[in-house]
Amino acid sequence: MVQLSRFTCRAFACLAFAALAVVHAPARADDTSAWQGVKKAGVLRCGAAVAPPYVMRDPKTGEYSGFFADLCRNFGQNVLKVKVEFVDTTWDNIVAGLQSDKWDLSMALNQTPEREKAVSFSTPATDYNVSFVYNKNNPKVPKGAHGIADIDKSDLTIAVMSGTAQDKAISAAFKQARIMRLPGNDETRLALMSKRADLLADANITNMLLTEAHPDWAAAIQPTPPLAQQEVAFGLRKETSAADLTVLNNYVNAQVKSGAVDKLIKTSVQAMLVANK
Repeated sequence: MVQLSRFTCRAFACLAFAALAVVHAPARADDTSAWQGVKKAGVLRCGAAVAPPYVMRDPKTGEYSGFFADLCRNFGQNVLKVKVEFVDTTWDNIVAGLQSDKWDLSMALNQTPEREKAVSFSTPATDYNVSFVYNKNNPKVPKGAHGIADIDKSDLTIAVMSGTAQDKAISAAFKQARIMRLPGNDETRLALMSKRADLLADANITNMLLTEAHPDWAAAIQPTPPLAQQEVAFGLRKETSAADLTVLNNYVNAQVKSGAVDKLIKTSVQAMLVANK
């Protein structure tokens, strides 16, 4: 009789534990939602690697601007109804930091097959390809150059931000030119302007800023066919649910369709031009 009572108690204990697990299962499922976690924390963390006009940072104030920064800020404040925090990073760490939960969204991430293995992507906010800015007075750069073969020469040096999509693109496309990998946008521009580099490889929109700011000496080569034509989107952790991804995609699609993204791009470009005067 004593043995039966013990057995019965164990059985009831197991049933009670199972029932408790069933009751709490939905709560744990909800906790895995990216946006539920963000709302609980009260802040959306945006991983920010500088790449004007996508993502810009005022060196004096530390304030972030640029059209992807604006998109991330608006998504956090207007959709999720939380504060927004920008977390400094580099293009070498933009994916690793996302994977290790240092931020919730990586901004202005090129959607490459390599990155798709590591992270998920939102619907694109804009597209991207690589162009090359050079000094029009540099005799080493052939006049009328329009393709990779025209500038893939052993006596030419190309500056590029390390770890970026453009770094990977030119590393695969160029066989003879020397590639100078530098940590940031300021360093690559300085290398070109100081003539340590002959060309600057960067996103087409970013290079447009440079040529418009310095029309007296800066010119751009837009390769034919386009080099590394890709889409630019937000990066999210691979385990992000389809429901969470839909929330972000609906927001991005609405911004693109309404023309808001185009307006943000123009505003960012103008801000850069004013800052460079």
